[in-house]
Amino acid sequence: METTRPNYKKIYEDILRLKRPEKTEECKSILSKARITAKDILMINNIIFPENDRKIVSLNHKHRSYALSDILEILNFQKKNKLNNTQVANHFRLSRNSIAKWKKIFLV
Repeated sequence: METTRPNYKKIYEDILRLKRPEKTEECKSILSKARITAKDILMINNIIFPENDRKIVSLNHKHRSYALSDILEILNFQKKNKLNNTQVANHFRLSRNSIAKWKKIFLV
């Protein structure tokens, strides 16, 4: 049984329309994709929320969830760029323990 994912495209379109209309042009290429990945979500967050707003956003990091395809994409990014767990965790703003757990589960 697969869990349903939030409609991130709709969520970010609403945020842009209601709170940050000046950022709409910058985000158009990401939101025009058929499927938005976790990497796309992180990129659009960086565009919409400036550095000083990230303190507020960081409170929501505990509630993130990742689909299998997103996890595999992150692990492939790590392998392709020859990064260690800490570097990947910093890049995607994750816990390095999450990276280690995913590697243990999916790359055994």
